[in-house]
Amino acid sequence: MASQKRLFIDQTNRQVEIAAPQSRIISVVPSQTELLYDLGLENEVVGITKFCIHPNEWFKSKTRIGGTKTIDIDKIKALHPDLIIANKEENDQSQIEELSTLIPVWISDIKTLPDALVMIEQVGSLTNKMDKAKEIVSAIQLAFDAFTAQKSTDKKKCAYFIWWHPLMTVNQDTFINDMLQLCGWENVFAERMDSRYPEITDEQLIAANPEIVLLSSEPFPFAAKHIAHFQNLLPNAQVLLVDGEMFSWYGSRLMQAANYMDELVRKVNAL
Repeated sequence: MASQKRLFIDQTNRQVEIAAPQSRIISVVPSQTELLYDLGLENEVVGITKFCIHPNEWFKSKTRIGGTKTIDIDKIKALHPDLIIANKEENDQSQIEELSTLIPVWISDIKTLPDALVMIEQVGSLTNKMDKAKEIVSAIQLAFDAFTAQKSTDKKKCAYFIWWHPLMTVNQDTFINDMLQLCGWENVFAERMDSRYPEITDEQLIAANPEIVLLSSEPFPFAAKHIAHFQNLLPNAQVLLVDGEMFSWYGSRLMQAANYMDELVRKVNAL
């Protein structure tokens, strides 16, 4: 079947002319790679990053084209893709701009759950998988509606950490912050607008005095050995290890996230 050109507007308001249907897609964002798998694009996806660990069979079998911010452009050229699916935050702007001169690049920009749901439907549209995309969006909406309807309205103060040295957290301009709000928690560093992922000192953490401290499994792999440091600084706080994918992966993994958040909120409330 001969391909036809279709014009799409991505989430950064760029116009992207894309051949439909696509036969060779590259994803340079882990959570969107998993989405493409769940949309049923096994044969169409030819390249992923070294951080695209889900699904495991793709991680083992698909060509890896570098990291999210260290894309190997020559490897991409060799794969002759007709579409690249990227993200404004997770990818390097200069590399994406270079690729855009060679290949159609569709870019997502996600800071909230509604942004993520729009992305899923738009990716479904541009890959001719709209029915499956709507099914995924519906499942996510139903799960989060049920979760947020019963969550505690007692806004506990929370700090979420993504890195150890230096200690880094998240501000209000992040998808993680939106997930914290959906849990009914108040991000104590939401107003730190010097960076979306500000560096925090021990003294600043003590002064913020969160009731909950969440240590993410990614990008830094916090582990049980790190808990004592935070517990010593904040003896009365609940310090918990959390699955970073559930807080930061904004593709089809969101179908699992609401149940995870529900169990986490219940755990915090029971302690």
